[in-house]
Amino acid sequence: MSSLMVKELELTEEFRDLSLICEVTPKSVRLGVLKLMNPVIENIKECQKTDKRLMEKLVLVDKGKETNFKVDENGIMRFRGRVCVPDIPKLRKMIMEEGHRSGLSIHPGVTK
Repeated sequence: MSSLMVKELELTEEFRDLSLICEVTPKSVRLGVLKLMNPVIENIKECQKTDKRLMEKLVLVDKGKETNFKVDENGIMRFRGRVCVPDIPKLRKMIMEEGHRSGLSIHPGVTK
C-alpha cells in the first residue's frame, strides 16, 4: 500500500514539474504547456552530431558500456548531467558571450 502512495507522490511531482496549465469548463478540460528553448542548446545539439569523440561515446551508451554519459529527452548528450559542448571554437565563443551578456547570469559572491 505504501509503495502505491510513493508512486502517486512521484507522479504528482512529475506533473508539477511539467508546468501544465489547466482550464476547466462545464463541458471540457483543457491542458496546455509552454516550452521555451534556448537557441544555444539547439546549436550544441546539432554540433554534437558532428563531434567524433561524442559519437564514439554515444555508441558506448547505446551498448550500455558507458554510464557517465546519457542522452536526455531532448536528444542532447550529457556527462554526469552536464551538457557536452563539442570542441568547436565558434560554438564555445558563442556560449561564453551568451553567459557574459545574459541578464540572467549570476556571479557567485557578488552582493551588488
